[in-house]
Amino acid sequence: MRRRRFFESVGLLAAGLLSKGASAASPTSVPAGGHSPFKPDGETSATQAVRHALGRIEAIDRRGPRLRSMIELNPDAMQIAAALDAERREGKRRGLLHGVPVVIKDNIATGDRMATTAGSLSLDGVRATRDADLVRRLREAGVVIIGKTNLSEWANIRSTRATSGWSARGGLTRNPYALDRNTSGSSSGSAAAVAAGLVAMAIGTETDGSIVSPASICGVVGLKPTVGRISRDGIIPISHTQDTPGPITRSVHDAALLLSAIAGVDSRDPQTSAAPAPDDYLRALNKDALKGARIGVAREFFTGHDEVDQQIELAIAQLRLLGADVIDPVDLPRVSYDKEELSVLLHEFKHDLPLWLDTFAPHAQVRNLADVMAFNNAHRNLEQPDFGQELFTQAQALGDLDSDAYQRALATCRTQSRDEGLDRVLAQHGLDAIVAPTGGTAWLTDFINGDSSNGGFSTPAAVAGYPHLTVPAGQVRGLPVGLSFVGPAWSEARLLALGYAFEQATLWRRDPQFLARSNVPPLIRD
Repeated sequence: MRRRRFFESVGLLAAGLLSKGASAASPTSVPAGGHSPFKPDGETSATQAVRHALGRIEAIDRRGPRLRSMIELNPDAMQIAAALDAERREGKRRGLLHGVPVVIKDNIATGDRMATTAGSLSLDGVRATRDADLVRRLREAGVVIIGKTNLSEWANIRSTRATSGWSARGGLTRNPYALDRNTSGSSSGSAAAVAAGLVAMAIGTETDGSIVSPASICGVVGLKPTVGRISRDGIIPISHTQDTPGPITRSVHDAALLLSAIAGVDSRDPQTSAAPAPDDYLRALNKDALKGARIGVAREFFTGHDEVDQQIELAIAQLRLLGADVIDPVDLPRVSYDKEELSVLLHEFKHDLPLWLDTFAPHAQVRNLADVMAFNNAHRNLEQPDFGQELFTQAQALGDLDSDAYQRALATCRTQSRDEGLDRVLAQHGLDAIVAPTGGTAWLTDFINGDSSNGGFSTPAAVAGYPHLTVPAGQVRGLPVGLSFVGPAWSEARLLALGYAFEQATLWRRDPQFLARSNVPPLIRD
């Protein structure tokens, strides 16, 4: 999940190096929805695509700007790519993702030679017993998983003042647009890797904001699907109520493509059995999708930052120009159930973590949350150099899932996010989607005070379990901002269509320049 205010309320290319204060050359720009150099075609092999991605990781992630977006590389990536090329030569092509390099967040189990750790040293070197269901689907689609991405450790559920993008195992992921600014989290490495052009596609996970916030702040597309659209099997859990994986990509087209590969029913995740059959997400994309669409504006979730909100006003004007019927504003109040949400997450994390460890890491040195806490205390200089584990302490003190406190909190969240929240507003105005700024711009990384984001629009959809798409909506002083599209359950195809129409009309995404520091006015520079 993302570092959010309710936690506070409860307690180059090649080997070229950056010169001081200078920027690296911008990665090759890829037109939204157009051909990407990372996707093998008739002239580019999987081996070439993987070699290209690994070269960029070496030049940009390991050297040069040193983003630290990758926590581990797949030692078998080139061998897998060669096998896929052999299949292609024999006339077998698994689909549009055949041979495409993809990275996945390091809280998703892979039954290979890579570890699955959520960034924690307590799981360092621990290999999962098998692939997560979504990993199995990616492999069947012909994807080459070339590595795992860094993240906010334990998906940002550990401390009330953590710094997003930091894990003890991976260090700090830095923002490609300004290296002194934060990536947000917890899918920090996935968003930064895509933004920097290391790969075109990544998988993140979200409990509340962990896909859409880093995607927005890193200037890429992020889709948090309806809970149950994609299996959570194999994902180190926070909450079986709110957790979901989802795509982080350079274009809406690629998000639709990646979602198509990983969506579906899985007997190991009962939530997927309630989902309708996946749509044809690629066929749903339509440049004219906004014509006649009814779009509500949730002004209560604007940031209060004049420049950011002005940029979102420009985006709303574009929606109107593209034919949308904009209802402005709609009565979607700011979230008032922060404490109840946190209670649900902490109860479920304490309950669900031992189940994951027993299934996917029975050989690990930790068996439950208490063991992880003890490990962190025993390795305080490595695991807690700048912030602690207050949320772990709160979770450990809680009762079971049959407790009155948990049941009341869960009921409040469902009622206020759905019945009195999104469902009410969507039905009242007959809306296709609700829009708002995904959040503000990237904040300066601060290891003393932790994150300082100015809120965001993630919580209503996260708590309701509904889909949420963020699309690049320009920049403020060189830092990206995103426009959110939120809809009812199972409306991923419609949201992707609306986001695609907006993206193709604006083409507002810009590649990062890897500035060593933020673009501040000259008079206050030292």
